[in-house]
Amino acid sequence: MTQQDPEDQQDQQDALAYGGRYTRSLIQVFGAPQRVLVRGEGCRVWDDQGREYLDLLGGIAVNALGHAHPDLVAALSKQAVSLAHVSNFFATPAQIELAETLLRLAQAPEGSGVFFTNSGTESNEAAFKMARRTGRPRVLALEQAFHGRTMGALALTHKEAYRAPFEPLPGGVEFLAPGDIPALEAALAPGDVAALFLEPIQGEAGVQPLGEEYLRAARRLTREHGTLLVLDEVQTGVGRTGEWFRHQAIPDLQPDVMTLAKGLGGGFPIGAVIAFGEPAATLLEAGQHGTTFGGNPLGAATALAVLGTIEEDGLLARTRARGAQIEAGITALAAEDERVEGVRGAGLLQGIALAAPIAPQVVTAALEAGFIVNAANPRTIRLAPPLIISAEEIDTFLAALPALLDRAEELSAQKES
Repeated sequence: MTQQDPEDQQDQQDALAYGGRYTRSLIQVFGAPQRVLVRGEGCRVWDDQGREYLDLLGGIAVNALGHAHPDLVAALSKQAVSLAHVSNFFATPAQIELAETLLRLAQAPEGSGVFFTNSGTESNEAAFKMARRTGRPRVLALEQAFHGRTMGALALTHKEAYRAPFEPLPGGVEFLAPGDIPALEAALAPGDVAALFLEPIQGEAGVQPLGEEYLRAARRLTREHGTLLVLDEVQTGVGRTGEWFRHQAIPDLQPDVMTLAKGLGGGFPIGAVIAFGEPAATLLEAGQHGTTFGGNPLGAATALAVLGTIEEDGLLARTRARGAQIEAGITALAAEDERVEGVRGAGLLQGIALAAPIAPQVVTAALEAGFIVNAANPRTIRLAPPLIISAEEIDTFLAALPALLDRAEELSAQKES
């Protein structure tokens, strides 16, 4: 029998210790962690065993600048030594500058406004409250939509498994099939719909883009019927798809309300709601909504650093180029490997469509090989890497993918046996 190296034995004991401590100390809503990560740099992270991974998920579209980016670290450190938090009885220069920057990047008209939150679900909660303030009873969302886990945002989320344990949810929400323009027209016709909530690309549904024709129809019909068009850009915003916000890829698609989070803070929790002019910007009055931490000095300074770095380093164009590289690579693979059906998405939010429901096994195989990816559903691998990812790093993953599929098939067969 081979003697185990003492260092290897200690590593295994440490890993088991972390797992046990996690199970004993955290409420188990996420399941067992795949790894315990301790350090990151650029597009790479390391676990507690010293193993290195190429991060192609970016905290699910959060780490826009990757890990430990010097601009983000400098901004956070500089702000922390002067002013970390104040109540919302006061304003700070960073908060005001961030609001002005977002309005500029969103090309918002005069009379627009920003409300800061801590997360995407909170942004959608605020937008839901705006919808309630119209006085109209109905709200529309789409089948396969995901808008968050708090009660209001959950009412807008379609997946029954998320909804059922917490019913009754806030009422008045109806779901429509994505892309069905006649159904949308019929639903809006009575003139009593407060808001239509849409994700330009449905991320949790498997990176499913809404077509340009449908989005244009949604804008035209909501305007005709006096309904708020709310675009949830929590996952698609802040440069993720190669535009500041995904709707900007389609001229004249400006919404009435847009919700943001994820990439805005590059890892620091901050979100935002942008109301485009009247009446959207005047729906919530003093005292009708609030937040303790939203837009505090640390969050605002960090978000300003993220937006400034994206702008100064030309990361929008780089994101479009890297997205085109992924699309070309997966399309070429699909032409010769029947296990891959294609790719969909935009920029650095891409879904690789698989012929068989082995996406969870691909995630496991990828981790074993040093890649972090996500199974958005059983047949879709989601990629949302940092916007700073290099062409060489993407090529490394594309070259490894056939072997990952081989390994995933082995794991799937083992599971069935």
